[in-house]
Amino acid sequence: MHYTVRKTASRPHLDGDWNAPVWQAAETLAIANVRPESSDHHPKVEARLLHDGTAIYGIYRVEDRYVRAAHQGYQAPVCRDSCVEFFCRPHVGFGYFNFEFSCGGTLLCSYIRDWTRIGEAGFADYEMLGPEAQEAVEICHSLPAEIDPEIAEPTVWTLQFALPVSLLETYCGSLGNLSGHTWTANLYKCGDETSHPHWLTWAPVDALNFHLPNCFQPIHFQAE
Repeated sequence: MHYTVRKTASRPHLDGDWNAPVWQAAETLAIANVRPESSDHHPKVEARLLHDGTAIYGIYRVEDRYVRAAHQGYQAPVCRDSCVEFFCRPHVGFGYFNFEFSCGGTLLCSYIRDWTRIGEAGFADYEMLGPEAQEAVEICHSLPAEIDPEIAEPTVWTLQFALPVSLLETYCGSLGNLSGHTWTANLYKCGDETSHPHWLTWAPVDALNFHLPNCFQPIHFQAE
């Protein structure tokens, strides 16, 4: 399993348009591996990634139900809501990044060097990204920022992000131009505290734990 992050000459507009021509040029991946701990709600989730050498661009399209966005504010525990996630391990440094987005656009992100679990939510060596990340990571969400109570009816939503390499370099060291490099990554969809909890992954994971970089798979940044 691997994914090619195609190079784009045009920065995607931050409008959440899954069908925009720039996104049509990207490969589509399915986040379709369902953990057995999930309820009977298995949303259809697709994602696309692009890069221009200096930033990673991503978009998710979710055919969902039981949609919730109750946790508000930067670094809120968005995995408890209707959430999509991008975890990536660069070709330099010792750790990996997790970027977690609620359907309402709330962001949680950190850099994890040692993913040994300490308590319920902590790790042996990690740091939450600082306030500069809230400014640097651009997000476009099709749903309102807050949804509580949840929307039980079938709902299609998108979440788009732009992630500058310069932000990552603050934590892992110099990355240079993305072109030609290969990282490892995984992409997820979850809803831990919705009425119908579920956990879906692009690459299968060995346990109900998204923080398993040994399960990440290669993503290659196209050079030309």
